[in-house]
Amino acid sequence: MPAHVPPGLPGPPGVPEEELLLCGEIELLGRMVNSSNETYLAELTLGDAQHWAIYKPELGERPLRDFPPGLHRRERAAYLLSEALGWGVVPPTVVREEGPFGIGSMQLFIEHDPDRHYFILLDAAADLVALAEPAGVGAPATLADQLRRLALFDLVANNADRKAGHVLAGTDGRLWGIDHGLCFAAPFKLRTVMWDFAGEEIDAGLVADVAPLAEEVPGELADLLDWREADALQARVRQLLAAPRFPEDPTGTRFPWPLI
Repeated sequence: MPAHVPPGLPGPPGVPEEELLLCGEIELLGRMVNSSNETYLAELTLGDAQHWAIYKPELGERPLRDFPPGLHRRERAAYLLSEALGWGVVPPTVVREEGPFGIGSMQLFIEHDPDRHYFILLDAAADLVALAEPAGVGAPATLADQLRRLALFDLVANNADRKAGHVLAGTDGRLWGIDHGLCFAAPFKLRTVMWDFAGEEIDAGLVADVAPLAEEVPGELADLLDWREADALQARVRQLLAAPRFPEDPTGTRFPWPLI
């Protein structure tokens, strides 16, 4: 599977991203072979706009004991959470009602170097001054701070599957998180490779960003969760406000597998 968008495929697309994801004509280019569920690389075309996307149909999901079917809704919910926080760390993602294999999530493909996963980025963080800060996004100044922000996102979303390969350094100069189908469970299920900030105090600005969620979960995000999951999200935020530190894992077992 090719890792980079070819020269003839523009990015960003020439139409609003969600419009392209929702309405673009779909051509499947191939299956992502390392995914546990069926995941496809697609080319979307709408008028003169064309871009790659990642399509995850509900029909391709493996049954899970601790998550109901419909992981595509959690992919959309993660994007909405990222947008509600103003962090822009999840690529634009929609629920596509009619795809080649039925309903599923459609997420904008992020051009990136697949060899630069979390562990590589962490090693670089001490020396790298910054990834280029995109105008209007308000990204933290350093790579390490961007990694901390993504770790906090996972804590709020209760991400049960943050592998190293789910952290992308985009060629657009931004840090992205992908694969959020196992988020938002009501019981605490955090499993992540990002334990390097455990015990650190969380930046006050990031705490301020998440604080409104303690009072209200935005409507469309709440609609994608059941009431227990929405209540649990608010409870996690309230706990963060009371003790704003990254959690620790005294068991040493809260890691996804494989790690990358």
